[in-house]
Amino acid sequence: MTETQPLAVVLLSGGLDSMTAAALARAQGYRLLALSVDYNQRHRLELAAARRIANALGAERHVVLPLDLTAFGGSALTADIAVPKSGVGEDIPVTYVPARNTIFLSLALGWAEAAGARDLFIGVNALDYSGYPDCRPEFIAAFEGLAELATKAGVEGHPFRIHAPLQHMTKAEIAAEAARLGIDAGLSWSCYDPTAEGLHCGLCDSCRLRMKGFAEAGLADPTQYAVIP
Repeated sequence: MTETQPLAVVLLSGGLDSMTAAALARAQGYRLLALSVDYNQRHRLELAAARRIANALGAERHVVLPLDLTAFGGSALTADIAVPKSGVGEDIPVTYVPARNTIFLSLALGWAEAAGARDLFIGVNALDYSGYPDCRPEFIAAFEGLAELATKAGVEGHPFRIHAPLQHMTKAEIAAEAARLGIDAGLSWSCYDPTAEGLHCGLCDSCRLRMKGFAEAGLADPTQYAVIP
């Protein structure tokens, strides 16, 4: 990477999707500023995964920003609410964190403007996912419009682009894309409710979708699950 290549801020949770989105940004020639948020989430093991991924992708900086959302609660990831283990349903599950992607993109936007970056990458997906409203294309388009209105750069004619390259991909296609890009999916973490031994539980929505993706892609799953449903 050289100084003449553009900067992008990538939201890096440590999951398979954010890892693949970050790798796509790098493959497109962007220098990476990786942002992870330590919101005191139940599955804080993902932050260690984010550090591994940022290092593997050669991010110029990796900021792990503390923002304790347990002060608000309202989610199985930030409060004493059981993580569902019965399978992916049709309703928005209790693992939805209120306004999480709005909060995270706002933080990424602030860093991007400060750093002179005009591109933000987020690994949201609207096909094989748990039905979170802030993963939809309409949300991404609306936030891009907000970024133009809410920033000095946008007002002065330097708009921001919100890239969601996995938006219309299945989990199998995402797993295959990670393999094509040559990144080790074993670096990533998906489980919402890790076991005491540090294994993926195998039963939460995120584990089930991850497992399904590797199986449908015909790829070896590098994940250690406590249970295979």
